[in-house]
Amino acid sequence: MAKAKTAYVCNDCGAEYSKWQGQCTACQAWNTLTEVRLSSATASSSSRGARFDGYAGATGTAGNQTSQRVISLGDVNLAEMPRISSGAGELDRVLGGGLVPGSAVLIGGHPGAGKSTLLLQTLCHLAMQYPALYVTGEESLQQVAMRAARLGLKADHLKMLSETSVETICDVAMQLQPKVMVIDSIQVMHMADVQSAPGSVSQVRESAAYLTRFAKQTGTVLFLVGHVTKDGSLAGPKVLEHMIDCSLQLEGSSDSRFRTLRSHKNRFGAVNELGVFAMLETGLKEVRNPSSIFLSRGEEASAGSVVMVVWEGTRPLLVELQALVDTSHVSNPRRVAVGLDQNRLAMLLAVLNRHGGLMTGDQDVFVNVVGGVKVLETSADLALLLAIVSSFRDQPLSQDLIVFGEVGLSGEIRPVPNGQERIREAAKHGFKRAIVPKANVPKEPIAGLQIIGVARLSDALDQI
Repeated sequence: MAKAKTAYVCNDCGAEYSKWQGQCTACQAWNTLTEVRLSSATASSSSRGARFDGYAGATGTAGNQTSQRVISLGDVNLAEMPRISSGAGELDRVLGGGLVPGSAVLIGGHPGAGKSTLLLQTLCHLAMQYPALYVTGEESLQQVAMRAARLGLKADHLKMLSETSVETICDVAMQLQPKVMVIDSIQVMHMADVQSAPGSVSQVRESAAYLTRFAKQTGTVLFLVGHVTKDGSLAGPKVLEHMIDCSLQLEGSSDSRFRTLRSHKNRFGAVNELGVFAMLETGLKEVRNPSSIFLSRGEEASAGSVVMVVWEGTRPLLVELQALVDTSHVSNPRRVAVGLDQNRLAMLLAVLNRHGGLMTGDQDVFVNVVGGVKVLETSADLALLLAIVSSFRDQPLSQDLIVFGEVGLSGEIRPVPNGQERIREAAKHGFKRAIVPKANVPKEPIAGLQIIGVARLSDALDQI
């Protein structure tokens, strides 16, 4: 019997080493190497070679064998791969316009976020027009049926399978030939040739590679449900995110009924696209106007509150930013940012001290983006500083004011992308005044909206 060969694989980047070491030299992470058996995995790859030749495959979406020849990129026929609507506009938006045949989509999220509910709703809708297969490895068929009945879904056409063996799943799928298939979840799947427990690095990597290869060669839309760790990152090897085409994250706190679906990787659309859903008794329902749920402000204006326009993927989004500045009773004042970058908050406070004449070295500063939205762009700089000044002076800002703009280290207000679309979105929601970078002021005035262009931070502070 041949001696089993082993290697050590980094859980973060997927780099392989012949022996264990404390630090991965590829990504500089510590204590991330895990032992993986290679002999059985190599043998299984050779045994599967007759069934699935190559990775992307030599068969088209219809299953017809094609010759392996070099062609020009312009000669590729795009009409053979039309997108499929999932039935939910927000999900289609995050995916880039719909489902692409042969694509592998990974959906992660905390327990209870609604991953299984969203996919069950999607497949029940798609099963009315296309053959669909839902593979559950964590729940029994009765549990899934009870959820479908509670949500009031039409489940007569959806095919169900309770199985954790990847080889058995692919054999059943070859017979049914589904157009869409869900694997819930990838952490419980296993392959007989891999000598490790389900959920390990080698099992997740080999199972995902086998399923992705099957999806690309048969033209099946594959959904993989993935678990996350306590810090919110996807559980399993980092190489899993390199195998799939789209990586989606479903987020939402337990005390909120709203869920946000964000794309971290998308080969068929924009990255960082945001979809908003509401968790109701009948399941997840899409929110077509997300700005309305993030602008539930009080009737009276309060100090430290301002509305800003951020750009999420391909659309503007209006969110409320709140700031609280209070006298610190400790030697080291606190700087807390929820939904924003805390390091950028410290940098902007230094800019405010140097170019705005407002010293907050003895003040505790707390900032929060209402609704649980995470703002990743720099267009919130100006709104953040105006909210801090409003709270420090205890001077409320007008409720019909909209603000956006990037603040540089020398106190200049820099323009942001898609400035015209942001201003039109603010005018559509009834805002009367806008403080924006001078370079983003439109050439033609907008009816009902007073647009104030500022070039320096001091100019913006004079407007409040």
